[in-house]
Formats: sequence, structure tokens, C-alpha cells
Amino acid sequence: MLSVRDIQTHYGASQALFGLSLEVGAQEVVTLMGRNGMGKTTTVHSILGITPVTSGEIEFEGRRIEALASFRIGQAGIGLVPEGRQVFPNLTVRENLIATAANRAGSPTPWDLDSVLDMFPALVERLSSMGNLLSGGEQQMLAIGRALMTNPKLLILDEATEGLAPLVRRDIWACLGRLKSAGQAILVIDKNVEDLARIADRHYVIEKGQVVWSGTSRELRARQDVLMEKLGV
Repeated sequence: MLSVRDIQTHYGASQALFGLSLEVGAQEVVTLMGRNGMGKTTTVHSILGITPVTSGEIEFEGRRIEALASFRIGQAGIGLVPEGRQVFPNLTVRENLIATAANRAGSPTPWDLDSVLDMFPALVERLSSMGNLLSGGEQQMLAIGRALMTNPKLLILDEATEGLAPLVRRDIWACLGRLKSAGQAILVIDKNVEDLARIADRHYVIEKGQVVWSGTSRELRARQDVLMEKLGV
């Protein structure tokens, strides 16, 4: 579904990614892990055209997308739950959700307001609340729901549970488990290795803008050296 091949990305004269490659297959859950500042968010921004690559190729469903505008990449079927949630502060929960609603792929059972609220019942009583009045956990639920309302073929979550209370993290992982069971392709960035290993099919570990290890959850659990040296856990 998604193939990132040997991309390099710069911020001005400073290079952030050095020949990074990864793949996400249909119905796969894949993680991108690494310490802070290693290039995880830059990778996401490069895939989405927010920070254009300077070389390499990005292909989505057989189509080259690295030269497309970011909104065109979103329309192609990639949904983003950004780091920091970035909900619209001056829109209500309902407005945040319906503002992005689309079913461009013509799914017979698309995500809509009712199905998102079924996934996140905590938002039901908050439908009329402004985005900036929600708790961090509610904002993250809203950000995921907003992305799902675009009915993405690939869902990307940048720092899925960062800064959230344990009970809210549990709800987010339960949500991702349900999405995986439904066949949703997901690329997720997070620091909770055990939760990631439980739901993901494959993992990439990034250091200084390069993939330094990749493998399955079983292989990751067996590599304590990788966990300690590259992830600090």
C-alpha cells in the first residue's frame, strides 16, 4: 500500500532523513519507533508532503505521491492524527468531525458521526463543546475520529498516546485494536513498546534519520539490545 524508498529530507541546509525506507501493506499495522529528535515526525511529514523530500520515492497504492501537494495526498486516502492533536479550537466536537467527512473511495460502510461516537462514547456528551475546552484525552479521541471521518485507506498516528492518562491510553489502544481487526492499515508512532508489540505486525526503529532495525513483534521482544540501545527501554 505505502512504499517509502530511500528518501532524504532537509530543513534548509540541515538534513533530517538519510535514505530512509519503509513499507506498510494493506491491512497491516506498522510502527515507527525511536528516541525524540530522530526523525519520526519528519518521516510522517515527508510522506504527507508537509515537508517535501529532496530525493527518493514515495508510492501509495501504486502511485507516486512525493511531488503532490499535501491536500492531494490526503484526498488519495491517507489520514493523519498529528502530534499534539491540533483539533480546531473554535469549532465544536460535532463541527470538528463533520468538517472533514468524506467517502472518496465509496466504502459501503463508511465512517460517519454515529460510528465515530460508537468508537468514542466519551465524546457524545461533548458534541456541543468547543475543541479547546476538551481534555487531552478527549482531544486525542476527537483527532482520531476526525481522521476516520475522511475514511482513510491508511491511518497515520503521530505520538498516539503521548501525555495521556493511563485509562485514556488504554482506550486508545483498544480503539487501534478494533481498527486492526477491521482491516484498517495503520502506521503508528508511539513510545509504549509493549502496547505497540501487542497490536502491530511489523516495526521500524529509526535513529538519526535512518532505519537501523526492522522486524516483527516476536523479533522485537527478543532483541533486548535494540530496546535498550535504540529505544532506551
